[in-house]
Amino acid sequence: MKKIFRVSTVPQSLSSFCRGILKELSREYEVVAVSSPGATLDEVGAREGVRTIAVPMERHISLINDLKSLWRMWRLMRRERPDMVHSMTPKAGLISMMAGWLTGVPVRVHTFTGLVWPTTSGFKRRVLMATDWITCACATHVIPEGEGVKSDLLNHHITRKPIKVLGYGNVKGIDLERFDPQQFPAQPHEGFTFVFVGRIVRDKGINELVAAFDKLHQERQDVRLVLIGPREDDIDPVSPATLERINQGMGIEAVGRQSDVRPYYAEADALVFPSYREGFPNVVIEAGAMGLPSIVTDINGAREIIVNGQNGVIIPPRDEQALYEAMKHFVEHPDQIATLARNARPLIASRYEQGYVRRCLYDFYHEILNDK
Repeated sequence: MKKIFRVSTVPQSLSSFCRGILKELSREYEVVAVSSPGATLDEVGAREGVRTIAVPMERHISLINDLKSLWRMWRLMRRERPDMVHSMTPKAGLISMMAGWLTGVPVRVHTFTGLVWPTTSGFKRRVLMATDWITCACATHVIPEGEGVKSDLLNHHITRKPIKVLGYGNVKGIDLERFDPQQFPAQPHEGFTFVFVGRIVRDKGINELVAAFDKLHQERQDVRLVLIGPREDDIDPVSPATLERINQGMGIEAVGRQSDVRPYYAEADALVFPSYREGFPNVVIEAGAMGLPSIVTDINGAREIIVNGQNGVIIPPRDEQALYEAMKHFVEHPDQIATLARNARPLIASRYEQGYVRRCLYDFYHEILNDK
């Protein structure tokens, strides 16, 4: 039985993106989940029925700690001798691909679920591009999560290796039985409710979203915005003006992180997701499965999930006026938005159903492992 390492920087990524996948893989392979230590890693092992190994890794650049992580990963791979290592998230990719190359792991796969450097500049951008270049250089196979990520990797010469998107993109897929609006009968309500799901940070377009909504709310008191997700004031904080407006309420309800977002989707009329950058946003897939049309920005992933004018609309990123106009259009054209809503779930089901996404991954594993 061939041994596979699945590696992420923090165990929350394994818990979210690999839920159920590790258990299914363990029927055919010896699967080992590798990530930073924590209770979540133990939970992943128990839930998926796989062995776990903790290797501390920093999410952000930390030269000394990163070298320590590389040393630990190198020792681990020398001891365990996996047949394949498959990483996701940037730091795990850099460390595990380097360690795999140094120890001669035959199959080294990295999945890019998003790229940070396209929205940075200067020295930081060069460093981030260099780390992705090293990751690709040490990998035998590169999987971009979507055509947008693939284009960025190729057009900026991060790699010249043949790379492929599995299926229509997306590494997770959507459980259509779990995300089924029929489980949450719609409650009659007045007005129009927009919902946002994600971290409450600048890069998610929260400054523009709050400003656009504030303008709309001054014109129409029957609109509502629900913000779901944690604030990260120490990493990428929103502006003081945005924070003050959120705290005031006045049509905005910030509910923080939620373990189950489905009831909020069910109570909303549309998703608004004005992020600056993504790999392949699962939020847009979830909302579509729940029958919501979406307003998204013209970025990687989002532009692939939303077909402009069919299940939502696409606007430029960082454009407060365009966002305001799109939200206003949604509120003032209920018949047109109802058509977008009817199209939302069937389109998601045809491309991102969980079973289909997993089959694409398993077929890829069979192909590359049987070649070795």
